[in-house]
Amino acid sequence: MIISIIGPTGVGKTKLSVELAKRLNGIIINCDAMQVYKYLDIGTAKIKESEKEGVPHYLFDFVEPTENYTVFDYQQDARRLIEENKDKTIIFVGGTGLYLKAALYDYQFQELNDTNYDKYSNEELYELVCQINKETDIHINNRKRMIAYLKRGGITPKSKELYKSLYIGLTTERQNLYKIIDDRVLKMFENGLEEEVRKLYDKGVHSKALETAIGYKELYEYFSGTITKEEAIEKIQKNSRHYAKRQYTFFNHQLPVKWFNVNYNNFKETINEVYEYVENNKSTLSLK
Repeated sequence: MIISIIGPTGVGKTKLSVELAKRLNGIIINCDAMQVYKYLDIGTAKIKESEKEGVPHYLFDFVEPTENYTVFDYQQDARRLIEENKDKTIIFVGGTGLYLKAALYDYQFQELNDTNYDKYSNEELYELVCQINKETDIHINNRKRMIAYLKRGGITPKSKELYKSLYIGLTTERQNLYKIIDDRVLKMFENGLEEEVRKLYDKGVHSKALETAIGYKELYEYFSGTITKEEAIEKIQKNSRHYAKRQYTFFNHQLPVKWFNVNYNNFKETINEVYEYVENNKSTLSLK
């Protein structure tokens, strides 16, 4: 069976995934777009070896940060792992909803096109995007992302679910989540985030991953002298909060999620609640 553990950044998905995998003799497949990259450890909150507790983990830490690992690449790798592990409980965990849906639903990809979109207004670009996917989460003011989407021909989502999954979402009250995120960013700096990113910057590593990864792009600005360190920290916190908001929007509109409020005073209670839900619903799942 397949279980997908999703939710906003910092909510506790990693810990839950390991505990469930131990109880269900499962494997874990990453569905966080940035955790596929090597050397992006602290800023992506990548699981440590000591935290895996013997559970097999896949699609973590295997792509060079100079490479461009796409959602199409992820779709191929994730489906291969599903087919190779049909006899096991497969647990997807991460916050990149598009990756998860591309793996489990009938998402189709088209070839890149060479159309020049420079003369198109944002409204015209948005209309073209909506012709491909009327439920797009791309904002009308995000011109760069709309053009990139159209250049690659779009990702055409179909409604058919190729692999059945239980979608388990972890959540907490919004203000509590924002405090968790802000505190988490400060903890990352205590754990060496600045030093981690500085190594990449000093090596001259510039790539799409580092241009988009929260925690890395802001520190690159700081290292280049564009902003101060304090401003970088504030931007990381703000961008992380905004990202969490976008994650909620995608999950609620795109996936049939069963949400669980996390008990941070007794996380074991949340684990037991989720486990009971899985046990009561696993008969509805089967790998096709």
